[in-house]
Amino acid sequence: MNTLLKLATVSAIALIVASPVVAQSRIVGIEALDDDIDDIQEDAERELNRGQDADRFGPNGVPQGWRGSFALTASAASGNTDTGEISGAGRLTYGVGSWNHLFGFAIEYGEANDVTNEEKFFATYEGNRYFNDQFYAFGVARYEFDGVSVDNAGNVLDGNEQDAFVGFGPGYRVLNDQNHTWRVQAGPGIRYFSDITDNSDTEVGYIASSRYFYGFNEQVAFTMDTDILGSDVNTLVTNDAGVNFKMTNNLSTRVSYRTEYNTDPAGGRKSTDNTLGVSLVLGF
Repeated sequence: MNTLLKLATVSAIALIVASPVVAQSRIVGIEALDDDIDDIQEDAERELNRGQDADRFGPNGVPQGWRGSFALTASAASGNTDTGEISGAGRLTYGVGSWNHLFGFAIEYGEANDVTNEEKFFATYEGNRYFNDQFYAFGVARYEFDGVSVDNAGNVLDGNEQDAFVGFGPGYRVLNDQNHTWRVQAGPGIRYFSDITDNSDTEVGYIASSRYFYGFNEQVAFTMDTDILGSDVNTLVTNDAGVNFKMTNNLSTRVSYRTEYNTDPAGGRKSTDNTLGVSLVLGF
């Protein structure tokens, strides 16, 4: 198993403002301006806090408006081996009425002694139409590119892999409490697959997914996303489990463990990849 530890380091810049004397503050209007700023900040914090309670749901359990989060991790080492890695991911959702749209992406790139040893890109779209609080229909599209393949001995292989899928089906919310949600969905679709030997195929496939969330309190939450994508070529199983630690209303740290399992890997590759990540997440 390949286990990769990625650490994100955040530098905070402190801004220190020297205030004039009280009399001057009143004369030039600084004191009144400070009061206005405080009022605006309190209003903004109030709106952000509302996003943590039941009001975040509109009709039929769909979060309304734009929401999103982005994460970036990077690491580098020098000495006997010069290495560098960078990865980023983001998720953006838009809810209007009973419709919910989700866009997501992830990119990973790494080098060792000026040789590329990791090059991955992933993008997804999911649309949901809720009919009531529990039942909904979904449509999903995903694309995955792996530009660097490594065999069991660690040798880099020529070629790349591509995997694309478009599907639809029913979904059901098993749990829909304020701090405890779980939904499952499954359906058929069309899958395109191309491996490192340039063999490609387009065929009928299926996808089954689970989305689980549990909030321990206002600062700590656990999430686990599971997907099974299958066809005659192979079956891919991915599981992404993580714990989010909320530091501010917009800033969180996420510790995650992602497992990818391929029932029939090509070119002597390992069937399982594991990634341990520690990331800084900016949400809005």
